[in-house]
Amino acid sequence: MNRNFGPFLIGLVIVLVVLSGSMFTVDQRQNAMVFQLGEVVSVKTKPGLYFKLPLVQNVRYFDTRILTLDSADPERFITSEKKNVLVDSFIKWRVIDPRQFYVSVGGDEMRAAIRLNQTVNDGLRAEFGQRTINDVVSGSREKIMDIIRTKADQDARKIGVQVVDVRIKRVDLPETVSENVYRRMEAERKQVANELRSTGAAEAEKIKADADKQKDVIVAEAYRDAQRVKGEGDAKAGAVYAAAYGKNAEFYAFYRSMQAYRESFKNKSDVMVLDPSADFFKYMKNPRAAGGK
Repeated sequence: MNRNFGPFLIGLVIVLVVLSGSMFTVDQRQNAMVFQLGEVVSVKTKPGLYFKLPLVQNVRYFDTRILTLDSADPERFITSEKKNVLVDSFIKWRVIDPRQFYVSVGGDEMRAAIRLNQTVNDGLRAEFGQRTINDVVSGSREKIMDIIRTKADQDARKIGVQVVDVRIKRVDLPETVSENVYRRMEAERKQVANELRSTGAAEAEKIKADADKQKDVIVAEAYRDAQRVKGEGDAKAGAVYAAAYGKNAEFYAFYRSMQAYRESFKNKSDVMVLDPSADFFKYMKNPRAAGGK
């Protein structure tokens, strides 16, 4: 029995080796091409388990996921204004026809990327040459990307590739041009700032002059009103004094003398030199004096 088990085991191993060499799998991220003596015999585009002839057929896989082609350095293009701009862009692409991809570029992703990059650059050069800097920076940027993507996709289909998207990441001016532009912008901003300062200074002087005028008017009106009120008060005081004098002239004279005494002898240091017989001392000599008697 041991003698029969050895050949059986060897045969089983041979069968397993043959089976493993005749089976291959394809997942959802790949397409597979089956070659027989260097010729393509089939293309597997759906995921699953497949069989091939061992030692006669071989399989090559192609990645069908979306790939990104991002340029290492910005490309220089010329606008319709004959101005240089630096454009940084990237391309999204994938293989959709493995057979055509293999026939056109030998299934080499690097060769396909070079062709796509050339196609996109030619399209960008043509589009930028018809537009101004303002258009490529903001105005027609979306339109340019749509046009480039459509043209690049039409050319890419010839090599079994689909261009999913083309995007312009950044549009810059060359360093020398940027410095000139920045200097011009700085000069323009300074000019605008000086104009605003001049306008502000003129407005400030105008407001100040108007405020001074209003102040003078208010002060004049206040002085006029004060003088009027003072005049009215003096008139009323004069009328009161006159009425009081008319009612009792002796009392009015006495009252006015008392006020004069109070004002004259307010401080102890006050000195007044008068004739003792002067009328000023009339009420001091005789408080009951009347009418200068």
